[in-house]
Amino acid sequence: MSGTERREQLIGVGRAIFAARGFEAATVEEIAAKAGVSKPVVYEHFGGKEGLYAVVVDREMATLLGVVTTALSGGGTTRAVVESAAMALLDYIDNSTDGFRILVRDSPAGQSTGSFASLIGDIATQVEHLLAAEFHARKLDPKAAPIYAQMLVGMVALTGQWWLEHRRYKKSVVAAHLVNLAWNGLTTLEAKPTLRTLDT
Repeated sequence: MSGTERREQLIGVGRAIFAARGFEAATVEEIAAKAGVSKPVVYEHFGGKEGLYAVVVDREMATLLGVVTTALSGGGTTRAVVESAAMALLDYIDNSTDGFRILVRDSPAGQSTGSFASLIGDIATQVEHLLAAEFHARKLDPKAAPIYAQMLVGMVALTGQWWLEHRRYKKSVVAAHLVNLAWNGLTTLEAKPTLRTLDT
């Protein structure tokens, strides 16, 4: 096995172990044993468990950001883009369950790579532009778009985490309900929302 092939093998083994056991419970010994190599081989390629984990997380974040970005830039009506983005996240969870499990767990202390929260923030920034244009078309204040982008992306992400463990619902059904709440809520937005239970 070449050095590149061995590195890819270790990434695959590490990914499966991190998904099944979490970062803290995973050990270099277990990773090496599953890969059929000695511990020094893992250290040689990644400097330790932290280095391997960082590579796995970076790859998963890039993959997820890529599929959602593609969905958001697909064009069509705003509703079609929202539907496409919801399905893209659920497709990623369906096709890359181990990767999503790794992303939604807490990163180890001192981890320099991005976290799921920062990834969601990146996606929300992209959604801001979409919502700002929709708000402008509806004569709503586009300056509020960042707030709604965080809410919308957070809603989809948390629902995705929930669906990870509740697969009795079809992916298309979950996506339809997400879009139903997001879209039908957006269609009746008040121009200047206030909390009715508080005195202003």
